[in-house]
Amino acid sequence: MTTIEDVARLAEVSTSTVSYALSGKRPISATTRRRIEAAVAELGYRPHAGAKALASARSDVIGLMVPLRAGIDVTVIMQFAGGVVLRAREHQHDVLLLTKDDLDGLERVTDGSMVDALVVMDVEADDARVPILQRTRQPSVLIGLPRMAAGLSCIDLDFEAAGRLAAHELARLGHQEIAMVGSPPEVLERHTSYADRVTRGFLGTADDEGVTARAVSCPVSPPEVDAVVERLLADSPGLTGLFVHNERALPHVLHALRERRRSVPKDVSLIALCPEDVALSQQVPLTSIDLPATTIGSLAVDMVMSRLADAAYPAETRLIAPTLTERASTRAPRGAR
Repeated sequence: MTTIEDVARLAEVSTSTVSYALSGKRPISATTRRRIEAAVAELGYRPHAGAKALASARSDVIGLMVPLRAGIDVTVIMQFAGGVVLRAREHQHDVLLLTKDDLDGLERVTDGSMVDALVVMDVEADDARVPILQRTRQPSVLIGLPRMAAGLSCIDLDFEAAGRLAAHELARLGHQEIAMVGSPPEVLERHTSYADRVTRGFLGTADDEGVTARAVSCPVSPPEVDAVVERLLADSPGLTGLFVHNERALPHVLHALRERRRSVPKDVSLIALCPEDVALSQQVPLTSIDLPATTIGSLAVDMVMSRLADAAYPAETRLIAPTLTERASTRAPRGAR
């Protein structure tokens, strides 16, 4: 493997002179620069990423920070990541995936020249990464909505509006006792932004509509999901409408209802908040509020590239309006007008 020392020997200069020529940190005479360039070409030398970053002030890499914490759905996360990667390539950038839940790691990345910009996921309401991102030189975009995001750009589905939409639709159909099967306990305990917002929207709108409603946290293993559904039906015998925002638990919720001879939608109407392919892959095509993960990932890259191209580009927050698609899992309850 050709080294910078090999280039220096062939060009008959010091290694520091080669380094200065490649990084642009000091002026080099035209004659010396030509000798170095000729040696680089002859030997096929490829400067490492750090040297190229110094020379251009760009690495052509976007960092995608997705801490692999307990309770997250990796399948859905990868849809977001796919949108980021595909759009980054259109902008001639690669993507560096950062999966550690580690503030020191974030500071190491932002202190160096590893990435030009950052897209950050799994955002908590009071996210410890926010102060670091607010002071770093690299622009960043959060997929999520923390409570305090001054100077940072954010994009997400409007989860609070999605919760409102689900409650309103069930109330419109005539359901008077409804429930939300929400995120796993560890996600709620971290006050992950989307989980708090969707629950707030659902319960607030149900109250406005005069509908009895509750929200329960739900783990993802089949026995635990079964136990959640068992308790929910025992505590709410008049329950006829469900809103499920937990993609991994969703098929087990449907199975638990079937085991208890609760037909969807004859006995229980069900709305899911999930990617469209998840809604369509169940035994009953589900009425759903789409989670456009790939689109959100793509837009996050567009937003961060705008800030990278123009340091004066203002911070912005984009919330994607939710859309509900009616399918076979919802109907008016028995006896409703």
